[in-house]
Amino acid sequence: AKTQDGVALEIQPLKSQEGVENEEKEKKKVKVPKKEKSVLQGKLTRLAVQIGKAGLIMSAITVIILVLYFVIDTFGVQGRPWLAECTPIYIQYFVKFFIIGVTVLVVAVPEGLPLAVTISLAYSVKKMMKDNNLVRHLDACETMGNATAICSDKTGTLTMNRMTVVQAYVGDTHYRQIPDPEAILPKILDLIVNGVAINSAYTSKILPPEKEGGLPRQVGNKTECALLGFVLDLKQDYQAVRNEVPEEKLYKVYTFNSVRKSMSTVLKNGNGGFRMYSKGASEIILRKCTRILDKNGDPRVFKVKDRDEMVKKVIEPMACHGLRTICLAFRDFSADAEPDWDSENEILSDLTCIAVVGIEDPVRPEVPDAILKCQRAGITVRMVTGDNINTARAIATKCGILLPGEDFLCLEGKEFNRLIRNEKGEVEQEQLDKIWPKLRVLARSSPTDKHTLVKGIIDSTVGEQRQVVAVTGDGTNDGPALKKADVGFAMVRTGGTDVAKEASDIILTDDNFTSIVKAVMWGRNVYDSISKFLQFQLTVNVVAVIVAFTGACITQDSPLKAVQMLWVNLIMDTFASLALATEPPSESLLLRKPYGRNKPLISRTMMKNILGHAVYQLTIIFTLLFAGEKFFDIDSGRNAPLHSPPTEHYTIVFNTFVMMQLFNEINARKIHGERNVFESIYRNPIFCTVVLGTFAAQIIIVEFGGKPFSCSGLTLSQWFWCIFIGVGELLWGQLICTVPTSHLKFLKEAGHGITKEEIPEEELPEDVDEIDHAEMELRRGQILWFRGLNRIQTQIKVVNAFRSSLYEGLEKPESRSSIHNFMTHPEFILEEDEPRTPFLDGAEDDPETDGLKKRGGGSLGGSTSLNRNNNAVDSDQAEVTVPEPESPLHSLETSV
Repeated sequence: AKTQDGVALEIQPLKSQEGVENEEKEKKKVKVPKKEKSVLQGKLTRLAVQIGKAGLIMSAITVIILVLYFVIDTFGVQGRPWLAECTPIYIQYFVKFFIIGVTVLVVAVPEGLPLAVTISLAYSVKKMMKDNNLVRHLDACETMGNATAICSDKTGTLTMNRMTVVQAYVGDTHYRQIPDPEAILPKILDLIVNGVAINSAYTSKILPPEKEGGLPRQVGNKTECALLGFVLDLKQDYQAVRNEVPEEKLYKVYTFNSVRKSMSTVLKNGNGGFRMYSKGASEIILRKCTRILDKNGDPRVFKVKDRDEMVKKVIEPMACHGLRTICLAFRDFSADAEPDWDSENEILSDLTCIAVVGIEDPVRPEVPDAILKCQRAGITVRMVTGDNINTARAIATKCGILLPGEDFLCLEGKEFNRLIRNEKGEVEQEQLDKIWPKLRVLARSSPTDKHTLVKGIIDSTVGEQRQVVAVTGDGTNDGPALKKADVGFAMVRTGGTDVAKEASDIILTDDNFTSIVKAVMWGRNVYDSISKFLQFQLTVNVVAVIVAFTGACITQDSPLKAVQMLWVNLIMDTFASLALATEPPSESLLLRKPYGRNKPLISRTMMKNILGHAVYQLTIIFTLLFAGEKFFDIDSGRNAPLHSPPTEHYTIVFNTFVMMQLFNEINARKIHGERNVFESIYRNPIFCTVVLGTFAAQIIIVEFGGKPFSCSGLTLSQWFWCIFIGVGELLWGQLICTVPTSHLKFLKEAGHGITKEEIPEEELPEDVDEIDHAEMELRRGQILWFRGLNRIQTQIKVVNAFRSSLYEGLEKPESRSSIHNFMTHPEFILEEDEPRTPFLDGAEDDPETDGLKKRGGGSLGGSTSLNRNNNAVDSDQAEVTVPEPESPLHSLETSV
């Protein structure tokens, strides 16, 4: 059946009008390419295409200008004729121009972008593994950096999943802490120890800590471990009791289940009587109690009025402190007559209450700080739990999800549904939009409620940005919510299911909320790493392209030769992506709000840095190009003839250009206008290695590169000047920082994502939904299964028609009506009775099919039962004789 919020799927009768419409919709949807889930990839692709187009235009213009200038100057101005013997020389000039054009194109196109993204993601994923985040989908790492909301489970994620008894009500006294063993009467103490040790699974136990000074290990049921820990805190030994009463001596055990919400164990006494120990949810067990032990350890009458007072004064205060209450009780049966153990209701009555304990699942000590970091980072944390609202509210307050003095909402699942659904039971997005911004705790929630909340937040149009939601879950029922979320975290330590793992994007190997915060840090770091690389590369691109283009147009040759350009490209692509994409994250990443899905990759500050450094570099390069020979007192390298040896002049231009890029790489480490570009540089040994390695390689290229690299060796003073100009990049960077970005309104941002409005309507599915590809595939699979089944049935009927024509006049064969038996019985004849699966592909309405039906139309007897898997009759239950077909010719026609 179709559920109200559309989690389950409804299988329509496949031939019904609605079924046909659905199938047509599926066909349309299948053609739609799966939407790119990664926002960053979309932005990068768009930016790379734009830069590539600009580079292609620049390179084409460069080649055209060079060719036209050469042709006009040589054949027009100088008036030289095109001589046959000069043709090879002219062709070499044209090849040189073409190489310059290709060089401009190669430098302009950011080939390093995919490499930078891949390195950054792969490096982050590897490091996240150490932070207990096992990333299944690479893009989830980056998406997490944009997260604006986290819907978290309580048990195991916010709490330690380590149950401990912290309060007790024994002998008319409410102990707010574990009582001293001497404060409890020995006979009550004995009942508590026996009631806990015997009336619990013997597989539940407390083991010594693995490391010295650590907490004891809890094995088995956590609630039972809490009670066993309570016994140990009372300086008693539960194992001694279990050794004395092994499992074989237990007379009768009523195990715990969700209906009973209690567990009872019966022992046979030496005098022939019986004693039963019971434990369970306090509200269940107290209803069965007629007596309670007083401060002297004697049973006194326990009336309904007493119970109500106890709930008010003991149970509710415990729940408001986030405690789960468990009641311990016992009952003695006389030796006169053995009770009817099968009558559970009678057995589990007339109990005597021993004690009520409050069990706490303590909040992880690091969680409040982690949630505070999230809130500071602009991420709203919501708790979605199955616990009661008092416990949930108490835990949320301890964690810092609920803050005093703020009007946040705490709702139970029933109330939540009442507020967001209309009379028909359908979810109203408008109603949901009024609730979710204030909602912080959803208690007593079902998996459907979790999915509804996540879907509602993602689909909401409240606010400027679309919400990016992360969800944690560990059960099979959490699958839909994990799949729907932008990032799903599956928890495995507390027994996460395979369904949850498959539906998730990241697996938390320690089930700890702080690991989610680390995932946010790494996600933001990926985004920043890509931006750093872009800032560096685009500066190089702009400068290299302008230098090559302008130099070629003025001097008929590019100041930076093809091999030199490729070396620069290698620096800015491979090594820079390696250096800048491996920057480790810092806590400062959590001090700003999420970028949002529509935030451009290149901010106004980055654009200021790119253009500012480009101005410095171009000024230096053109100064050296047109006046460098006078400054260094060397020969000019301009207008050198074809195949002339490398000059010191152009080597200095190339060397200075590379030095400026190296020092600008240090500037590129900061993209938000920070002044200290050396901050934590020692934390990234890869960056230091790349910069120093590139510097060493540059020395080798200049001094020993010779003709292949178009380099001539430089003197020490020339080297010092090149390095000095490079260091000027750092000083220029400080100057750029002083210019406020707010005054540079004319600067444009770049690298926007593709908005929904820009996608052509025909490419959008009718109900755009990012995760519903999986649901769509599921539905398609179901339809294909039915279609396949119907095709088999059709083929069998065709074979039946053909064979029946051969058998005319002969004795009719026995009917074999199981699809599986068809293979072993070639004389198979299929007969169908209603109800049956309608045909998907319209075969039912075809006259040929009708003909087949008429010919093979004997109806089956009333005793025939249908095999629901394939709608065929079980072969051992029916034998059918088929009337003769009209004629062999007719049979052949209909079968064809």
